[in-house]
Amino acid sequence: MSRQMVRPGGRSARVQASVHAAVHELASEVGRAALTVPLVAQRAGVTPSTIYRRWGDLQELLSDVAVMRLRPDTAPGDHGSLASDLTAWAEQFLDEMAHPAGRAYIRDALLGDPDGSNAGQCSVYAADQITFILTRAAERGERTPDVETVVDRVVAPMMYRILFRPDGLDAAYARRLVAEVLDPCDPNGQNGPRDPSGPTGP
Repeated sequence: MSRQMVRPGGRSARVQASVHAAVHELASEVGRAALTVPLVAQRAGVTPSTIYRRWGDLQELLSDVAVMRLRPDTAPGDHGSLASDLTAWAEQFLDEMAHPAGRAYIRDALLGDPDGSNAGQCSVYAADQITFILTRAAERGERTPDVETVVDRVVAPMMYRILFRPDGLDAAYARRLVAEVLDPCDPNGQNGPRDPSGPTGP
């Protein structure tokens, strides 16, 4: 993440917004490979030293931009059941992350992340969305797996495939992962409702 804390509404926030906007505009106009700190600084109306002081280098700036782009804009939709909600979310997640732009953001987020904080933030985004889905399902009285089980069995395999084996990924793959993780929660099973924020069960 960026090296300074952003004060909401302050100059720091304005600098971040203008620099991020400059990165998006220039990437569309000249391509990501042509980006340089002086070019971004000129478009954003700041000095190159401002970018170097705040982000360190171009790769850390691109990582910060990528993390912001990967942040979900809305809460997961309510489709009436855990299976429907989680399936819809997994399909959308896979579609967005497997898209060339999504894969580029993932790579940028990781490459400019020397301490792992950006990768951790991306993980938090997914976990928060899953927690929202599971909490809503539990409030309906549905049986739910815990968050870490869904991360391990739905998000983790999708991310591996997106990064290393992207060919042939489709919505059916996401649906299959969700079906497999929810199978132990079948109404005929023996597991009762679980706290979606609790630890992974045996």
